Amino acid sequence: MLIELSNALGGYLHNVFYTNFDFWLILGLFAQALFTARFVIQWWVSERAGKSVIPFSFWILSIGGGGLLFLYALVRADLVYIIGQGSGLAIYIRNVSLVLKERREAREQGQGASS
Repeated sequence: MLIELSNALGGYLHNVFYTNFDFWLILGLFAQALFTARFVIQWWVSERAGKSVIPFSFWILSIGGGGLLFLYALVRADLVYIIGQGSGLAIYIRNVSLVLKERREAREQGQGASS
């Protein structure tokens, strides 16, 4: 039984790391690294500020990584990731639009004060 389990695990790992290794897997790994980088940056910025902060770069990395992961999910035809990344993208894009709107309003108020 242990030998069968070992053979099954070896076959699975061979498929994951060798047979399925192609451009799309490389893209998926890059996308996941980009998506993970957003947490690293958010943690770093928060540590420097001494409080929880979500920098604008967090949302940009979310869109970049999430968009590439969504593309990867479409190519791999994985409905779970299509739904997860697709809905996440809508939230990330909305947050970017809110941040840009807030910045635009702050600029306009700053210009109005100096008139």
